[in-house]
Amino acid sequence: MYAVKQSTTASLKSAAAVGRRVTGPGNYIRVRKAHVPGSRVNGQGSVRAAISGGDKVTVTAATPLQSKGVDKLSSSGGGEIQVKAVVTIRKKMKEKITEKIEDQWEFFINGIGQGILIQLVSEQVDPVTNSGKIVQSAVRGWLPKPVPSEYAHIVEYAADFTVPSDFGCPGAIMVTNLQGKEFYLLEIVIHGFDGGPIFFPANTWIHSRKDNLESRIIFKNQACLPGQTPPGLKDLRREDLLSIRGDGKGRRKEHDRIYDYDVYNDLGNPDKSKDLARPVIGGEERPYPRRCRTGRPPTKTDPLTESRIEKPHPVYVPRDEAFEEIKQNTFSTGRLKALLHNLIPSLAATLSSTDNPFECFSDIDDLYSDGVLMREKDEEKKEGKKLFLGSMVKEVLSVGERWLKYEIPAVIKMDRFAWLRDNEFARQTLAGVNPVNIEILKEFPILSKLDPAVYGPPESAITRELLEQEINGMSVDKAIEEKRLFILDHHDTYMPFIERMNALPGRKAYASRTVFFYTPAGIVRPIAIELSLPPTALSPQNKRVYTHGHHATTHWIWKLAKAHVCSNDAGIHQLTMLSTLLICLVIIRLRTHASVEPYIIATHRQLSSMHPIYKLLHPHMRYTLEINALARQSLINGGGIIEASFSPGKYAMDVSSAAYKDMWRFDMEALPADLLRRGMAVEDPSAPCGVKLVIEDYPYAADGLLVWSAIKEWVESYVEHYYSEPNSVTSDIELQEWWSEIKNKGHEDKRNEPWWPKLNTKEDLCGVLTTIIWVASGQHAAINFGQYPFGGYVPNRPAIMRKLIPQEDDPDYEMFISNPQQTFLSSLATKLQATKIMAVQDTLSTHSPDEEYLGQVNPLESHWINDNEVMKMFNRFSDRLKEIEHTINLRNKDSRLKNRSGAGIPPYELLLPTSGPGVTGRGIPNSISI
Repeated sequence: MYAVKQSTTASLKSAAAVGRRVTGPGNYIRVRKAHVPGSRVNGQGSVRAAISGGDKVTVTAATPLQSKGVDKLSSSGGGEIQVKAVVTIRKKMKEKITEKIEDQWEFFINGIGQGILIQLVSEQVDPVTNSGKIVQSAVRGWLPKPVPSEYAHIVEYAADFTVPSDFGCPGAIMVTNLQGKEFYLLEIVIHGFDGGPIFFPANTWIHSRKDNLESRIIFKNQACLPGQTPPGLKDLRREDLLSIRGDGKGRRKEHDRIYDYDVYNDLGNPDKSKDLARPVIGGEERPYPRRCRTGRPPTKTDPLTESRIEKPHPVYVPRDEAFEEIKQNTFSTGRLKALLHNLIPSLAATLSSTDNPFECFSDIDDLYSDGVLMREKDEEKKEGKKLFLGSMVKEVLSVGERWLKYEIPAVIKMDRFAWLRDNEFARQTLAGVNPVNIEILKEFPILSKLDPAVYGPPESAITRELLEQEINGMSVDKAIEEKRLFILDHHDTYMPFIERMNALPGRKAYASRTVFFYTPAGIVRPIAIELSLPPTALSPQNKRVYTHGHHATTHWIWKLAKAHVCSNDAGIHQLTMLSTLLICLVIIRLRTHASVEPYIIATHRQLSSMHPIYKLLHPHMRYTLEINALARQSLINGGGIIEASFSPGKYAMDVSSAAYKDMWRFDMEALPADLLRRGMAVEDPSAPCGVKLVIEDYPYAADGLLVWSAIKEWVESYVEHYYSEPNSVTSDIELQEWWSEIKNKGHEDKRNEPWWPKLNTKEDLCGVLTTIIWVASGQHAAINFGQYPFGGYVPNRPAIMRKLIPQEDDPDYEMFISNPQQTFLSSLATKLQATKIMAVQDTLSTHSPDEEYLGQVNPLESHWINDNEVMKMFNRFSDRLKEIEHTINLRNKDSRLKNRSGAGIPPYELLLPTSGPGVTGRGIPNSISI
């Protein structure tokens, strides 16, 4: 039993505030295995209860100390020891006057012990309650300490405990916030036990009790599998997971930290306009990964569509997923929302009345040399609002006027005419912002998999004779045998949507195929482009093939054909990515942002924060749910920037869904498997990752395999450390539920696919974890942070095309012949479209100052685990990444590697592990944070 003496009225109020039963002053209470008002009874009938007795609590129990890895306390038998808890809280770095006043009141409340209550929970079980032994104390005062200027916003408080010598080792802390608002808890450190301080890393928002009566549970930094959970913590481990899962009902509130699944039913706004109605993405008709549930009510117009929260109001994400202050100031509620609220409307006000195409290439150059004169709204002038811009977009003030000036993108910085060359067009399929679509041509003729009754004959119009003419007489069969023909094939992805896309105002697109030849000299060059439209009665095979040619007319038509290919590729790339908005619709949205969100939700719902796999994955989940929510609100929503700026328009998410249905497989998201699937590598047991590249000078793949290998080695050593026993993977109930939920809930529309990996062995687990970490880090970095460097020059990578290529019988053909430059430029995005795209590309290519990179640990989270062997493994991983950075730098100086060095060729740096803040075109963040 517990024996607790009450000594003060204030203590009674504190105890009552946390919902525990007490008696009058000077009395004792007995807590039995029964329901206590205000406490929580779990499914097994045990009780979680804490009894306050002044500022200190005495707990008596007879169980001997058995905590693994913890020395005995300094006192023994019936003695007591004094224990101190140091509670570290992070305040805002930049506070308003009202917030500073509130802080003073908060300091006072905490100083007198009325603000924060903490309960130490032992790893040992009390025989009376059948739960972990508990002592409780109130936080009092704050510790004066010299604080470096960069950590001036960190505050430390203290709480003192009197603990019996047979209490055992504390394994958890329950925190109750009696204040009126939440606070951010960095960590709690317990001093006074033999063996040194015990760390309880938190890095979490602690909700006010007025919002949620439940105390927060913080476990110490000891990782353990479910079967190894100390007896006193088993109930808490289970309860914490239950609180995170929620019940799937009701609208989520800002302070909640509940993770659950839903379809993409919040992209449209039919209540505002029928033109903004959008179908539900996710389900049998339009399969897609699931997002985090918000629980908002349905719209009045369509019960299947969830009502929207429009900017500037935030979309719900679990509380700890929200951007931290530095990130807010750099991207989200600061810069990204300012971009959407201020910059783009200002651009529209400036250019909408004269939304003309670029008339000459010098008009584009003017964006970098002169800029765009901004026209402000009256209210902006009154309030003096500034535009929050990226490092590549600068606001220039001149004689009372505001100019928006862009930095020169890397792709033309060293050679402004590089984009015109065929070899640069080809090089960017291997070392550009979307290097994951090119494939080897495995057979000929090239065939479509679409229904021929709807989309015409399956054979490509690219003939054997044409190819052999372009490859200097080499037979196609020999070229295929020698692995010299490659293809960028967007035909089947786009063709089902082309007719609807081309019906949109100002949109014209083809379904494209491009064939490349890998020359004996090691150069890749494009040799044929096929552009297709849906078949018609007059043209059942509505396909045209273009080659480079040497005549002036064919030369300009070839440029237009390449532009349409780039526009296809830009649309495909953005749809895969979700928030990294502007270059590759399908690749970035689907293969990183959308596919990773279910992994994050399942990790929180099924893996305790004590679980070693949770600790491994936690750095790779940072900010992803928040950036995805922002994208649903303003980027991929009906009428949002994606629809306005890319060729698929309002059908963008339909295209992404189709790509998910036909292309996405978890087992092919591993880099070696993806390279093998695309024929860009062959199996080679002697190679480090078991594969050998077909094109050795393939910068994305060559550097990516180095990063993949380092991640794999780190994961394998980590898994071996925790799963050393036979059958330890299959007997891990949390792990098995996690994997099952990813497949059956997170990717519900693909739950019955036979290709899902099993999770029976350590090797299975290593493969799954390496893939998840790679996708969230290296894969995302490679296809995201080059958006402005490559796409910031509109002709190099058009996000949208507005005209089809003129044919000889077209009315516009004569104009094309007389002024091909004007025809080319008028086919690209208008000035307004281009400047909007460039501004968002800049924002989404930017590293935040608080970015956490692969192989690095935030100094404020250095106590994430207390296992020295694991820390040695992590340090080896960090050292390996430093070696990789050195290797990549040497490769970029190797003159033999033509795709990453040479006159005017920018070095390939997208997979360099580290970076500074801003648009750098390098750096691998731990997670999808933009």
